[in-house]
Amino acid sequence: MGSQWDYLLENLGEWQGSFTRFGSDGTLLEDTPSVVILEGLDNNNEIRQTIRYLNPDAPINEKILRYRTVNRSVLFFETGAFSQGSMQWGPFSEFGAELGLKVGDRRLRLIESYDKASELNSLTLIRETRAGTTPDERPPLTVEQLVGVWQGKATTLCPDWRPPIEFATRLEVTLADADTLTQCLGFGDYVLRSSARIEGSRLIFEESDLPTQLLLLPDGGSAHCPIAIKPRQSFVLEVGWLIDPNHRQRLVRRYDATGAWVSLTLIQEEKVS
Repeated sequence: MGSQWDYLLENLGEWQGSFTRFGSDGTLLEDTPSVVILEGLDNNNEIRQTIRYLNPDAPINEKILRYRTVNRSVLFFETGAFSQGSMQWGPFSEFGAELGLKVGDRRLRLIESYDKASELNSLTLIRETRAGTTPDERPPLTVEQLVGVWQGKATTLCPDWRPPIEFATRLEVTLADADTLTQCLGFGDYVLRSSARIEGSRLIFEESDLPTQLLLLPDGGSAHCPIAIKPRQSFVLEVGWLIDPNHRQRLVRRYDATGAWVSLTLIQEEKVS
């Protein structure tokens, strides 16, 4: 088993793509071409990250960061998937997290941001291809692509770096009618059933005390999160990525009822029917 630093090194390279910002309802706000370079220095004991925003209507905006250790607010998987963000939610403060998936020479990252009223403010989708490879972007995710039975393997990491937990998952998604999606999620002896109202590219889950939405995004992506965060309610921030019609990955950052970050789970699913 490698270290968190080893898994971070999976992301070395030059990544060409864009930062696409959406409103909380999925409205496209802006799209900015970008280049992100992660270089290993001192025999990969240090990483220099260069972020360039290539807005054609403004001078190049460049930011340079250096790392020698992995921050406690970040966790990595051996695939290079990772999440970083707030370790604690609290009222009257801005809050958010980044969730990133990596498959071969492609990355899909998502930033979910909340304002001081704890309402979803914006989402930024970052689609990237390693320099020197051919982009292979997929069309926006559709409801029909989600329908079916998905079986997967999940791995959960915790911020205290206890040993990973692995378990099998099963997700069954159906259309009750043209405007309603239902799903049944199972792992171990636990089963969770829910339904969502379909509003274009938004699936709105309103049955619980904490309404959430699943937003269908370009490149087979999806964002699942609360519409607004409330005190004494556990919640998750999630990114999904349809790699091909029968394979999907999801990355779930979970917070408990006190607002503390408690785990990060990578789910790799295959459609079986």
